[in-house]
Amino acid sequence: MVLLARSSTKAFIAPPKPCAVSVAIVERCVEVSLGATIVTALPEGAAWIEAGRALVVADLHFEKGSAFARGGQMLPPYDTRATLERLAALIDQHEPDIVVSLGDAFHDGGGPARMGENERVLLRALVASSDWIWIEGNHEGKSAETLGGIARETLQLGALTLRHEPTGAVNEIAGHLHPCVKIAGRGRSVRRRCFAYDGARMVLPAFGAFTGGLNICDAAFESVFPDGAMALALGKDRVAPIAAGRLIAD
Repeated sequence: MVLLARSSTKAFIAPPKPCAVSVAIVERCVEVSLGATIVTALPEGAAWIEAGRALVVADLHFEKGSAFARGGQMLPPYDTRATLERLAALIDQHEPDIVVSLGDAFHDGGGPARMGENERVLLRALVASSDWIWIEGNHEGKSAETLGGIARETLQLGALTLRHEPTGAVNEIAGHLHPCVKIAGRGRSVRRRCFAYDGARMVLPAFGAFTGGLNICDAAFESVFPDGAMALALGKDRVAPIAAGRLIAD
């Protein structure tokens, strides 16, 4: 695949201590290692695991707009479609054997029932295109399984453990925290969604169109990354590694 082409020019950036691995910039993406497994951070905010031909996304939060509308907050009802179209484009590009949603695929347990018919048809087609795993989230539980695929509390993919809420375990990929990074330079600050990574574990950014983010300097990340984490920030069309020392709080 072009994504992992070894002919590409790479730049190596030292990760925060105590990691003993390097981070490789490959074209628009960033490759990191979790144990002996290479995980590629994609600019769209998903992770690609070539060893299992697995595409991993976190916190889709389908039907968040309709959930807010039921509570009287009228958001534009297009979040599910926008998220599905971005996900469909990634699946078409990478042709994964496995797709893993790391929990909170729907904003609540009633989301699948509120989904519009056009979106339902598209999602079912995507689910049928590969082995589809819904990791159970704290928002929706097993409800996503009604549209196909299989719901699991966790998934073991080789040496990697995939789950919704991060525990800080070694070789873990999780979601839930919606990491964002803030940095300052040239008289201004920039805030972006990001992957949080420390050489032993990774937390993915939220993929959903209406999802916000939590600064990785927040105390909520301390138990997951006790020695701090670097950010793999999502730019307009590429991923940018940012050392822990450059991160600032909100």
